[in-house]
Amino acid sequence: MIHIADLNYRYPGRTRSALRSVSLDVEAGEFVLIAGPSGAGKSTLLRCLNGLVPHFSGGLFGGMVEVNGVSAVHDGPSRLSKLVGFVFQSPETQAVLDTVEAEVAFGLENAGVPQQQMRLRVDEVLNLLELADVRDRKLTSLSGGERQRVAIAAALALRPRVLALDEPTSQLDPQAAESVLESLRRLNEELGLTILLVEQRLERVVRHADRLVFMEAGTITVDGPLRQALSRISPAYQPPLAKLGSELGIDPVPITVKDGLRELMFDGRAAKATAPQPRTNGRRHEILLQAKNIGFSYGGRAVLHGVNLEVRAGETVVVVGRNGAGKSTLARCLVGLLAPGQGKVYIEGRSTHGRRVAEICRDVAYLPQSPDDLLFAESVSEELTITLDNHGLMPEQVNPGPAELLKALGLEEVVDRYPRDLSVGQRQRVALGSVIVHGPKLLILDEPTRGLDYVVKQRLVDLLARWKEAGKGTLLVTHDVELAAEVADRVTVLSDGRVLASGVPAEVLRASSLFTPQIARMFPQTNWLTVGDVLAELEEDRSDGSVSVLRMASEVERP
Repeated sequence: MIHIADLNYRYPGRTRSALRSVSLDVEAGEFVLIAGPSGAGKSTLLRCLNGLVPHFSGGLFGGMVEVNGVSAVHDGPSRLSKLVGFVFQSPETQAVLDTVEAEVAFGLENAGVPQQQMRLRVDEVLNLLELADVRDRKLTSLSGGERQRVAIAAALALRPRVLALDEPTSQLDPQAAESVLESLRRLNEELGLTILLVEQRLERVVRHADRLVFMEAGTITVDGPLRQALSRISPAYQPPLAKLGSELGIDPVPITVKDGLRELMFDGRAAKATAPQPRTNGRRHEILLQAKNIGFSYGGRAVLHGVNLEVRAGETVVVVGRNGAGKSTLARCLVGLLAPGQGKVYIEGRSTHGRRVAEICRDVAYLPQSPDDLLFAESVSEELTITLDNHGLMPEQVNPGPAELLKALGLEEVVDRYPRDLSVGQRQRVALGSVIVHGPKLLILDEPTRGLDYVVKQRLVDLLARWKEAGKGTLLVTHDVELAAEVADRVTVLSDGRVLASGVPAEVLRASSLFTPQIARMFPQTNWLTVGDVLAELEEDRSDGSVSVLRMASEVERP
């Protein structure tokens, strides 16, 4: 179905190639997962499949790309668009019309599909992706995750032979992501749809794909059946269960809880029974953010109902919930972008009522879901210096300084690049750097790990730990339950605009299977949430001579 031979590509004005000697064959009906570090060339490779590269982007192109015998170079997007359905990283960039149903039908109208057939197809994909209830809604009123599903529906409605998806679950909650992936798997198995999917959160996708293609620096470094290929990449880029398997010497690594249970034996009698403990030191620090009885409505439709929330100095609070639960709306209310219909917000004891957003954001670093909203400078480094200028600060007056911060965010090699030319993950990090460089005491970050690979995400975790140690307070809005397990002192679950639960991560994340991390699913008898928790317990067993709670299943005699 797809034949790529010796593909080389360089964007206009660049000195380094985005793709180098890439060769790849994909059979009809394969489900291929493409992974790798941010900026490795994954999105560029997908764009070659529908002719956007090189016909739209320009640049230097060499080699062969064919889809079902159609050439990307000679035939271009006009023919390939009938074969390849494409879903971009940023769904808002590919929307054309105003409402959900009209957007899904748009491609079918252009393809001349008869009215009756069109209605049937639109209804089919809206139900498949759980969008039937919002079919008449304006796209601007949807959450980021809902817009992502609309983009997928529009691509599927055309019934392409190949579906190329660039991080389709990055803005979806765990349940919505699983629903979309199950739908894709069903289309793959029952209709033979060929799927190429780029994703950073591998824990969501690995059990659905047949094959893993791993890219680094514009070239394919690993390619093979998924479990075997996952075992060959660095543990730093493996999802939690696979990483634990690598640490324990399991080969091939487990990708599901079922795999893990086959490979490992857990001794509950040897495990130390401990109650979930708060991660803060127990002292009552200064309250940096307090939201009291916040309510908000869009055009008469209530979105938030009496939300109460607080963040203290030296504390990281994580807000999770389904798409459309009101998480981003709450974040906008907290920084004054939206005026609550009821209730009050206090930052360091001072009400935000009547204050300008620019004034509030002198005390608060706010990162929205879409990084492009914050990028307007000519270079990455300039994005940070403009923020410092706005706050009347010199680079030497802040710690970390701009250069050190960019290095911590993994952006030291793109400091002179135009921000909007970067990948989504890189743009996300630039936007993050621009809002935190002046060193505010309070951080409100909405989906900060969107588009980030595991290595860069770990850098963010390390930064959050430094800020916490320095007495900063952080409010994280995220669908990334693995991030919540790593950094949260307290987790708050929002549903239909109401706080359902709030407490220590080991209690709240385990209470709902929807938000349970991989390690917690594997070891439900413990308070372990992360690979680090498991390894720390094993290290403690070794140091005090206790019986190990974990042993390889192959070492245990079975009756």
